[in-house]
Parts: sequence; structure tokens; C-alpha cells
Amino acid sequence: MWHNNKSVVSVYAHVNTKTAYAIIDGMSGWKRINPTSADGVTNVLDVLNAAKANGKKVNVFIGSDELVSAAYMS
Repeated sequence: MWHNNKSVVSVYAHVNTKTAYAIIDGMSGWKRINPTSADGVTNVLDVLNAAKANGKKVNVFIGSDELVSAAYMS
């Protein structure tokens, strides 16, 4: 399900290339970025980091598995 016009509160990445999380405003707890591929995690993490750093809002897709599968700046 898409969640639109959200702020990124915090991001976290571990040395493991497929381990990254974000706190999205209005949503409970840390949301893991879907670890399908290392490049996919990096791409979504980059969008969330850029939004956080520049005070921009994002649209994020969070599936029924509670994983962030996509994100783009709104």
C-alpha cells in the first residue's frame, strides 16, 4: 500500500549490504527496506536519505509484509 507525503524521521544501515531500515512519520516502528537485492536496498535508502537530509516528503510503498519496497520524493 502506498503511503503518500510522509516525512523520513530516521534511517539506519548496517555493514551488511541488504540491511537498512527507516522510521517514517505516522507509522509505527522501524520499517525494513525489502532485501530483495543489494542495489534495490541502496536505491531506496538513497531516496530516503536524500529526503531526510533536505527536508523533503516521500511516497513509500509498504507491503503486507511490512517491508518498504519502493520510495520516491513527492
